[in-house]
Parts: sequence; structure tokens; C-alpha cells
Amino acid sequence: MPFMFYDWTILLILPGLLLSMWAQARVRGAYNKYEKVASREGLTGAEMARRMLQNEGIHDVAIETVQGTLTDHYNPNTLTLGLSQGVANSTSIAALGIAAHETGHVLQHRDGYSPLMVRTAAVPVANVGSNLSWVLVLVGLIFSFGPLITAGIILFSVAVFFTLITLPVEFNASKRAMAALESGGYLSADELPGAKKVLDAAALTYVAAALTAVLQLVRLLALSGRRRR
Repeated sequence: MPFMFYDWTILLILPGLLLSMWAQARVRGAYNKYEKVASREGLTGAEMARRMLQNEGIHDVAIETVQGTLTDHYNPNTLTLGLSQGVANSTSIAALGIAAHETGHVLQHRDGYSPLMVRTAAVPVANVGSNLSWVLVLVGLIFSFGPLITAGIILFSVAVFFTLITLPVEFNASKRAMAALESGGYLSADELPGAKKVLDAAALTYVAAALTAVLQLVRLLALSGRRRR
């Protein structure tokens, strides 16, 4: 299996990996900076999210505290908004920005935002594709069996599509978040830029993930093409 680890195609994914490392550093830097700055309004992330939902007439979404750091998420299937402890219980600018972003996903679901609906539907197939695709390609390359390679590439293409459709979902959620933070008075005018920096840095991680996935697909196609030659 040395061709999988020492061939030139590994170089194809380096730009995505480097961008991912930079994006993670930016997220951590922005979060660490603004988690230390308390908002003047004094609401915790959980309190603000609950108030935002109530103001939008949404009463069927449960807000839960989850373990981990930056593990915040919204599950449209169970109608649960999960906020990490550092966000749910904090009054920081970073916490309010992240909580507002996740609440933005709730509003997307309420409004039937089509990219979110597509992404939600693609989750099961994308999970299978990302986990199984490389196994199929690897076995196909070892035994020179083209149909397995093709099946693996098709499955991985679904995972790539998932990362691409995630981009408008995340950008739109951040846009909704900033609008809600401003219109609701949760952050003052001089506090809003800090929240935006946190959300912009987080958005960059999704861009990096999408680029990495696309480059991985290009690598699979290159490996497949080399086998045919």
C-alpha cells in the first residue's frame, strides 16, 4: 500500500490541510480573546438563545448543555439546540455570537431554508460515504478492481457535496445571528465586531473543510486514473 502514503498525489491535499490548520488557529484565537470580554447586557448564551426563540414565536425547541468546547449545534430532527458549557453559561461576546449562530439554524429550519433541508437529508449518506469510500477505493486499487474504485469515488462525492452545501447554511446562520444580535439589543454597536470576528473565523473552518474534501476527491480521481494507465 505504499502508493497511498508516498506517492505524489498526497501533495494535492496539502493546501486544504494548511488552510484547516490556519482556520483552527484563527477560531481559537478569536474565541479565546472574546470569551474574556463580558457583554454589557449580561445574558448568558443560553438565556439569550431562549429569548431569541421566544421573540420569534418558537417554543418547541429544547436548549441543552453539552460537553466539550465549541461543540455547539442544532439538531433539526430532535428539535434540540445544544450549547457547550462555555457558551451556555457565559455572558461573553464570543458566547453570545456562537449561541446566536446556532439559533440562526433554528430560524433556518422554521423558515424551511432549502440548503439546510438538503444538508439534513444528505447527512446519513454523507456519513457512510466519508467512512466507506476510502475503504472501497483502497481495496479496489489493491486488487485492480475498477468498479470498487468507482463506487468509492461516487460515495465520496456525496460527502464532498455535503461540505459544499454546508457553506451557504453556515454563512446564512451567521448573517441571521448578527442581525438578531443587533436588532434585539443583545450586543451594543461596539461589541458587534467582536462577535463577527468569532463567527467569521468559524466560517473559515467550513471553507477549509470544503476545500480539503474537494482536493481529496481530486486525489481519488488521480489515483484511479493512474491505475488505468
